[in-house]
Amino acid sequence: MYELDPVTIAIIAANVMVSLKGFDDRSFFEKYKFNVGGIRRGEQIRMFSSGFLHVDTTHLLFNMLTLYFFANAVLVELGQVKFVIIYLASLIFGNLLSLYFHKEEYWYSAVGASGAVTGILYAAILLRPEMNLYMFFVPIPIPGYVFGIGYLLYSIYGMKNRIGNIGHDAHFGGAVGGYVVTLIFLPSLFETDLGHIGLLAIPILILFILYKTGKLG
Repeated sequence: MYELDPVTIAIIAANVMVSLKGFDDRSFFEKYKFNVGGIRRGEQIRMFSSGFLHVDTTHLLFNMLTLYFFANAVLVELGQVKFVIIYLASLIFGNLLSLYFHKEEYWYSAVGASGAVTGILYAAILLRPEMNLYMFFVPIPIPGYVFGIGYLLYSIYGMKNRIGNIGHDAHFGGAVGGYVVTLIFLPSLFETDLGHIGLLAIPILILFILYKTGKLG
């Protein structure tokens, strides 16, 4: 456990306050959620605001806990300003990918900080590939980069087969945002950790190939 950075506290507070407002005020929730029809009508604020709304307390708690566990790795390596930029870029990039894949589905809606949080998670793994993750259902530690690759491969599978009521494309887009922006901020990683950079790029390449060959769904 570690002390929460003020930036992490501010982001968690913003998510909690906006989400609680959405829980109590359905019109507020509907106005600011990600909705393809609304965005295509010019309501671009939804691309940002939807990242602070959540379906319920479980959804909110899961995202904020994930942020808590991975934020410090990025903050220590890159500092507060770059952390915030990665968070917001991942949020927007996740929603952009969702909009791209669902642009003809005017009814499609989504909420949650998952894209932004996944971007922080992927940035943390990129910065500290040696980190080990522990899962309740796996008795051995999982290397961070293995988890990252597996997570995005599952996201591709979920996108292709439309599994569950989950925004797999937002997760994937957020991870790509975190990956790209982190490398922009710290290009020295290409010299010190090119192998892991290449491994973490595999799911991105697979998605591109599936899309180009029309096999994504």
